[in-house]
Amino acid sequence: MDPFSTEGELINIHNAFHQGQYQNVIDFDTSALSPDNHLTARILQLRAQLALGQTAEVLSAVEGEEEKNPDLAAVKALAQLTAGDAESALQLTQELAENYPENASVQVLGGTVLQAQGRSEEALAVLTKHQGNLEAVALIVQIHLQQNRVDLALKEVQAAKRWAQDSLLVNLAESWVGMRIGGEKYQSAFYVYEELASAPGTSAPLSIVGQAVAEIHLGRLPEAEAALSAALEKYPEEAELIANAIVLNVLAGKPTEELESRLQQVQPSHALLADIQEKSELFDTAASKYAPRVAS
Repeated sequence: MDPFSTEGELINIHNAFHQGQYQNVIDFDTSALSPDNHLTARILQLRAQLALGQTAEVLSAVEGEEEKNPDLAAVKALAQLTAGDAESALQLTQELAENYPENASVQVLGGTVLQAQGRSEEALAVLTKHQGNLEAVALIVQIHLQQNRVDLALKEVQAAKRWAQDSLLVNLAESWVGMRIGGEKYQSAFYVYEELASAPGTSAPLSIVGQAVAEIHLGRLPEAEAALSAALEKYPEEAELIANAIVLNVLAGKPTEELESRLQQVQPSHALLADIQEKSELFDTAASKYAPRVAS
């Protein structure tokens, strides 16, 4: 039996991870799991620690074990990337991809490392070796969306639905694609995220962000603001909530300086801050060409 299927014993920890309930994943009691699933559960818990910024703890936890275990070595590569050592992460990932191309953790975590460094085609080459791995499917979908190949992302989702229609991860991937297609797909994506965000057992910052983004696309800015404001009261240091609140304020014509400062404190390397800085520099460069010249 597939341990991630609705009847499998890893379904709860797996869903919790992809809903962004990282502390629940870390606290998950794995003692009752069958021996074959212990490593998979541990990998999810280590990844949850990385998501919560516990990079040093993860590197310490896998130290010495990763040389004998490609799954833990893949975790180490992702942790190295998170720690800012992109060169070591890339080198280890490429070694693992060459020596363990069929390993699911190597595919997903290695693909994550490669994509983060702009090596999309290399990441896809690793990921497409998967055999029924929904996490690989989800990452392939994300890569195609970043490449603006919505057609390929949709094709990937449609293929996965034929063998994993009831999977949370497939539903989320379909929602990602729907957000790019637009139209009535915005409403479909909203329903998925609203269900996750409203239920106490599944609510987490990521699902609230998804709900708010869908609201924005549907033109319901007050509803999006209400969702993000309530979430920020509960999760004041959640970077994605802050980042999306910044975007919402821009759309609503409201000031963003306070939120930008807050995001700078919480996650100074956030992609939105880098994008804002880049756009500011481009504007300054363009504006300088039209600066008034003073005759000497």
